[in-house]
Amino acid sequence: MTEREPDLSRVERKKGRNRNKILNSMIAIVVVLIIIAAGAIFSGGKSDKEPSEIEETANDSTVNEDVVEVEEDVEEDDKDNAAEDSNSSTEEETSEPSNTTETDQVDESTTGGDSEKPDSVTSSPSDDAIVAETITDTAWKPIGTTQTGDHVSQYDGSSVDWNEKKQALAYATGLPQDSMIFLKIKNGGGPQKSIGIVSSRDSAQKYRVYLEWVDGEGWKPVKMDKLKTLDFDY
Repeated sequence: MTEREPDLSRVERKKGRNRNKILNSMIAIVVVLIIIAAGAIFSGGKSDKEPSEIEETANDSTVNEDVVEVEEDVEEDDKDNAAEDSNSSTEEETSEPSNTTETDQVDESTTGGDSEKPDSVTSSPSDDAIVAETITDTAWKPIGTTQTGDHVSQYDGSSVDWNEKKQALAYATGLPQDSMIFLKIKNGGGPQKSIGIVSSRDSAQKYRVYLEWVDGEGWKPVKMDKLKTLDFDY
């Protein structure tokens, strides 16, 4: 019996060491799990808290920026509205005198147009072999006179009446008197009527003008023929 005891003790010791190894391994595993669990708890808590705080901070800053932008926009709109009101009032003040001036100018131009009557010339084509067209102008007026008393028409080539006839012919044709050729001035069918046949120096412009005397006012053109030729009996 005494000889088997050493073998049994070695076996017991060996079994004890194995149990210790297993126990230590289990303890190490438990410790590792505890550390992992603790790390997960702490990391999870921080991650849940920090994003929310960051998000709240970001939201607060965004709201503040929006408020500032709105306030700036309101101030700018107020300034723009004030500037527009000022400009509109200034335009109204300056526009009133200009409108009055334009109205006055329109009235003046209308009055002048009615008195002058620019469309007073009438031109009638002619089938005559001598006459190209016959012209009348309601704006023609007597040229004035220095003669007094009873008027007597003169064809002497030097009297006042003769020279006033020449002035009336130049007035009707628009040709300068000193550059006209007076081909004929003759009686026009009555004591106070005359006819003058005239042309420019180059004969490019040729006219036959009918004159009538107006007492106290002088000779007045009443009709004018624009001639095709001067080859006829004056």
